[in-house]
Amino acid sequence: MQTVLAFLIAIGLLVAVHEWGHFYVARLCGVKVLRFSIGFGPKLWGFTSQRTGTEFVLSAVPLGGYVKMLDGREGPVEDHEKHQAFDSQSLKRRSAIVAAGPIANLVLAVFLYSFVNWQVVPQAAPVLPTPVAGSMAALAGWSGGERVLEVGLSQEGLESIHTFEDLRWWLTKASVEKQRIYLRAVDPKVPVEQETVHVLEFGGLDASAADASLFQKIGWVAPFSKPVMGEASPEGRAAEAGLRSGDLVLSVDGVSIGDAYQLRALIRQSPEVLMHWRVLRDGRELLLSVRPKAELQRAGTVGRVGAYIGATPEMVDIQYGFAEGLVRATQKTWEISRMSLLAMGQMVTGQVSLRNLNGPLAIADYAGKSAALGALQFISFLALISISLGVLNLLPLPVLDGGHLMYYLWEGVTGHPVPEKWWEMLQRAGIALLLVMMSIAFYNDVLHIWG
Repeated sequence: MQTVLAFLIAIGLLVAVHEWGHFYVARLCGVKVLRFSIGFGPKLWGFTSQRTGTEFVLSAVPLGGYVKMLDGREGPVEDHEKHQAFDSQSLKRRSAIVAAGPIANLVLAVFLYSFVNWQVVPQAAPVLPTPVAGSMAALAGWSGGERVLEVGLSQEGLESIHTFEDLRWWLTKASVEKQRIYLRAVDPKVPVEQETVHVLEFGGLDASAADASLFQKIGWVAPFSKPVMGEASPEGRAAEAGLRSGDLVLSVDGVSIGDAYQLRALIRQSPEVLMHWRVLRDGRELLLSVRPKAELQRAGTVGRVGAYIGATPEMVDIQYGFAEGLVRATQKTWEISRMSLLAMGQMVTGQVSLRNLNGPLAIADYAGKSAALGALQFISFLALISISLGVLNLLPLPVLDGGHLMYYLWEGVTGHPVPEKWWEMLQRAGIALLLVMMSIAFYNDVLHIWG
């Protein structure tokens, strides 16, 4: 129920803002708006404004919306209203009305990210876990426990970071742009703390790298967490082996354990395998035998011990002032928009897998999960989807806002509108392409949720 409600709130708000952009600028330009609809299909509820004559409608299918304007191409227009028709407006006004929807979504994202930036948000510090075996980080010599201080795409342009989420952002950016990334870090395991600059090269990642497994390939899935045993189920294998909450795991079968992620990975890889754990409890070292229980999951059979593993990561409180929070929100919105366009281009050229294309089912799933994490996480999710909606609508596909802007560009250059025959042909091609994209997205959703 929470997932459905979160999805309806997300889609309803983002569509309303998008259509309000069209509506507001249309009214500024003197265009008469006949209907403002959230959703498609049968009308569920609505009212008509006595001042403007616009009918505001809530429709049955909550997967979009539209603003219907007075337009001579869609029906007869009375002589006294022709100056209020969309098609009678200047090229600049028509372009502004069409562009206002996507721009409204981008402005909303800036506002939402700013709101989050202005709050005190506890976040994990940029302390690295033990890298995944065979990953980029492991092959580059990282061992875990390092604290990243600065990151950049050039050695001269390093920027300070304060959270693990900041690091994930830079890693995502480098992977999408297929650039090398420079990280200045300090390793507390060496006798004298010494800052060093490391390099990770993302140009060699394969075509499907910018997907859900990206951080698995890089090697850093979650922030550093000590391998401490948490609450255990009385019926679980951890309790059977005599493990207790607060036990610090030092080694497994003679292999030193650096952090909780490494321990969890060993457990998952060892269903029904007898393991020998060396743990520290109240200042004493103990040797315990643990046999993870085999459990069948989507990815195959994995091991489980029936206990939470991992101490709370080191946390830092992050909050920005009004101006800095707004600037950071604007920069983030711009960067995500740019990377989204770049990723879409890489999908077309085959550099990035089409598995990254998501539809309404995945959005609903993510909406529910983010809402469960709290209001600020849900607001950040809304900002991200708002950017996606704005960028998608600016693509030069004939049925989208970007397609109409493409028509107006042609008109501005040639002095003549797109010929009716071309317009009809392009519209049909755009609808076909959009249906293909929606089918791929829906297929990916099914694999993501039920595959």
